[in-house]
Amino acid sequence: MSTPLPTALWHSAFYQFAPISDVDALVEQLRLLTSDLQGSILLAAEGINGMVAGPAEALDTFEAALLAMAPFAGMLFKRSACATKPFNKMKVRRKAEIVPLGIDGVDVTAGMGINVPPAQWRALIAQEDVVLLDNRNSFEFRLGRFHNAIDPGVANFRDFPNYVKAHVSQWKAEGKRVAMYCTGGIRCEKTTAWMRDFDLPVYQLEGGILNYFAQMPDAERDWDGECFVFDNRIALDTHLQETPTTLEDVYAGEPDGEWRLSRARRLHGDGN
Repeated sequence: MSTPLPTALWHSAFYQFAPISDVDALVEQLRLLTSDLQGSILLAAEGINGMVAGPAEALDTFEAALLAMAPFAGMLFKRSACATKPFNKMKVRRKAEIVPLGIDGVDVTAGMGINVPPAQWRALIAQEDVVLLDNRNSFEFRLGRFHNAIDPGVANFRDFPNYVKAHVSQWKAEGKRVAMYCTGGIRCEKTTAWMRDFDLPVYQLEGGILNYFAQMPDAERDWDGECFVFDNRIALDTHLQETPTTLEDVYAGEPDGEWRLSRARRLHGDGN
């Protein structure tokens, strides 16, 4: 399924919520810019969400080109080494949303939760009045999570708002603050933007789990297990190194595990 690397490759994950006026034109432009890379980039009127892989020099050129575009100034790129070729082809596509929350009208650019840098995250989640939510699917939580994190038990990101709505009154009554994390940060940004009107302090881990692993050499103090990634590497440890975990390991025991495994095999075989 996965292909040994002929030469050293790096993986770069990135996203940015920013208004894009001509999505179709940008799709064509990025198809040209990524001709020497592999991966997947989603573009919508609300921004960009992508994962690409290639030699370091090619990524340097691509990232510099993106940063030079006004909507993407200051965008964070999270790089990790590859022992396995993450993707087999390159796809740049237009979508209605770069991450679908299932709620219309959520504008991240109008405001979101409180961004917490990795260096401050450890102290925050140790506070007794903080409810720590894993903003990922249950199979991701089972593979790895922060200590004392809560699994909302969702099978799809669109299910997460229902969990929040069912518990927000209790959290407010108990004087709780909410902290949440996800793989790269994008799901949390959209969720906290939606939660702005709940009159509840909400925090998110800046750059997500991958940024925490990159910035905190002792991340294993706070983390149990591995981090699932949406490419052929499957899972990374706290030092951003690929683990021996397989797709079968990831989906074993899940209620819809057979369907997810079949779908993942197709997607990974397609390099997406």
